[in-house]
Amino acid sequence: MSRPRTVIVGAGFAGYRTARTLSRLARGRADITLLNPTDYFLYLPLLPQVAAGILEPRRVTVSLSGTLPHVRLVLGEADRIDLDGRTVHYTGPEGDGGTLAYDRLVLAAGSVNKLLPVPGVAEHAHGFRGLPEALYLRDHVTRQVELAASTDDPGERAARCTFVVVGAGYTGTEVAAHGQLFTDAQVRGRPLWTGVRPRWMLLDIADRVLPELDERLSRTAGEVLRERGVDVRMGTSVKEATPDGVLLTDGEFVDTRTLVWCVGVRPDPLAESLGLPLERGRLLVDPHLRVPGRPEVFACGDAAAVPDLEKPGEYTPMTAQHAWRQGKVCAHNVAASFGDGEWRAYRHKDMGFVVDLGGVKAAANPLGVHLSGPAAGAVTRGYHLAAMPGNRVRVAADWFLDAVLPRQAVQLGLVRSWSVPLDTASPELARMPDRPGGGPAEDRPEGGPAKDRPAPAPPAGRPPPGPHAAPGPVKRTDTPADPADRSEGDS
Repeated sequence: MSRPRTVIVGAGFAGYRTARTLSRLARGRADITLLNPTDYFLYLPLLPQVAAGILEPRRVTVSLSGTLPHVRLVLGEADRIDLDGRTVHYTGPEGDGGTLAYDRLVLAAGSVNKLLPVPGVAEHAHGFRGLPEALYLRDHVTRQVELAASTDDPGERAARCTFVVVGAGYTGTEVAAHGQLFTDAQVRGRPLWTGVRPRWMLLDIADRVLPELDERLSRTAGEVLRERGVDVRMGTSVKEATPDGVLLTDGEFVDTRTLVWCVGVRPDPLAESLGLPLERGRLLVDPHLRVPGRPEVFACGDAAAVPDLEKPGEYTPMTAQHAWRQGKVCAHNVAASFGDGEWRAYRHKDMGFVVDLGGVKAAANPLGVHLSGPAAGAVTRGYHLAAMPGNRVRVAADWFLDAVLPRQAVQLGLVRSWSVPLDTASPELARMPDRPGGGPAEDRPEGGPAKDRPAPAPPAGRPPPGPHAAPGPVKRTDTPADPADRSEGDS
């Protein structure tokens, strides 16, 4: 008799935890396949530290094959799922297609950048959901400061030194907090750069930063940002984006070359392509994480609308704290569906939140205890080290080196602006040029207008990006939710 086959789509917090737990439960008695576009699990909460030059990129990645030795890794993105035929069709990294048959399917496809109908945003803004976007922002910010220092035009200098972040949730708050420290460190102690004054702006239509958190944590974060020099504007957002700046909803035009879009996330478009019941784009599941009417299909993480048993009538938020724990429950229930173990209903209470504000500053409320300052900073870093499934020593070493040595502010130019579009179903992958050997203007400086840059070529079988492009049946990975995924709620 053949061994049961389980296919897991996505290796974010939910998918990775499902694969790891199920592998341990199966003990070699089942075939487990993990489909993911990259060969690593990304610890998304530390991504702002990559953009700020604190951590090297590989520190926040964990090898899938190295940590899941009994799980077959298939590199690719799910294009289509045949529920009746029980097959997953995917496209590999080199354009080749393939098909995976399954007896059980776990959808942990995660989320992508949320798009709003704001003119110019899709063309001129960049998200912050994957490693390529973090590397691009790190290079771009460094480049803008260096270009500002080399110009004699005060207007251009101010524009290049102005960095606008939209969205004061976890991601946006941490990007602005770390960004201000990063750029201040670049200009400090350079006598020829005396006219360079980095300015970070944080915008949100909410009435306070981190509106999803307790008001005390929100107030602490807001005070730290303002003391640091971040221009925090609540009740304000972007009305239009142009190559030369952004028009705010209050009528002010801000000259800038940098627009970071952190307004939240939406479920991966793959969920919509299945024709199953949805809740705001997420697959409806029962408390056991099974899709009603499809007992062989499970869903967890940002792709699933999981009933919140602690709050009847509501669904668990799209956070990493939930995604990580749902992955474990999902693995046990997949095993139970094969007759191994008992079924478990997902139930979890929030254990608190941590927000890293850079330096020794943070805001945290572990187990309901409100902390700020160095104490919160210590708790926050300890939490991340405990939550990471690998690289703890390397991360701690980078933190120590950052505390005693100046940061290396250099631009490597490895990720170009056109390769990380905002409207993409795969933020974990940098877009490739449409022909071998590079795009038609691959080496063009990124300071120029976006209209002069080569447009990204969509992967085979995918619609071209655009502000009004309808999401097709494409797949991405469950990019973590925070302990784990900063699916914009995270923990």
